[in-house]
Amino acid sequence: MSENKVFEAVDDYIHGLFVEADPVLDDILARSADAGLPDIQVSPGQGKLLYLLTKMIGASRVLEIGTLGGYSTVWLGRAMSGGELVTIEFDDAHAAFARETLDQAGLKPESQVLTGRALDILPALEPPFDVVFLDANKDSYPAYLRHAVRLTRPGGLIIADNVVRDGAVLAPEGVDPQAVGAAAFNQALAEHPALEAIILQQVGMKGHDGLAIARVKDS
Repeated sequence: MSENKVFEAVDDYIHGLFVEADPVLDDILARSADAGLPDIQVSPGQGKLLYLLTKMIGASRVLEIGTLGGYSTVWLGRAMSGGELVTIEFDDAHAAFARETLDQAGLKPESQVLTGRALDILPALEPPFDVVFLDANKDSYPAYLRHAVRLTRPGGLIIADNVVRDGAVLAPEGVDPQAVGAAAFNQALAEHPALEAIILQQVGMKGHDGLAIARVKDS
């Protein structure tokens, strides 16, 4: 068995142990494929990790940047103890799809999908959020981080997906603008005086990438 196949098999093994069969989540993936949405949502295991992190801090207000079809949004929303779920999606068609997803998942009353360019929407949002999850265009990650720090309460979490880019962050210049953005984000995350953070390198069905997790320090 090739190395990549082993990683994927271990992902399947983990999902089999810790991610229960879920008609709602399975339907989101099926509908997304039928609608031709890009297959870039988090994996089931990554969704469960988002759920656990959100639940562990008792989050009641969550912000997501990059909704796509709403798969990760449902994981986040299910972990909340009431409150408000705000997710931002640039693409009108994806946003409409996600609203239907949240309605089917029973999360519509406490959630809203904002459509447009995140950097135009974020300045108008008011803190505090307990969790901010970034999963959008990586070239804007450094700018998203500045807003996330402003919006996240002390003790809250800032989580960012796709920050390793198959290792391209080691030498991003001239490789991929998304890798350049991810590398700049990682550097800013490491140097920010208000944050304590780490990157989890991940391999599996989504390839080779990483998840950044940062906690806003207590005031």
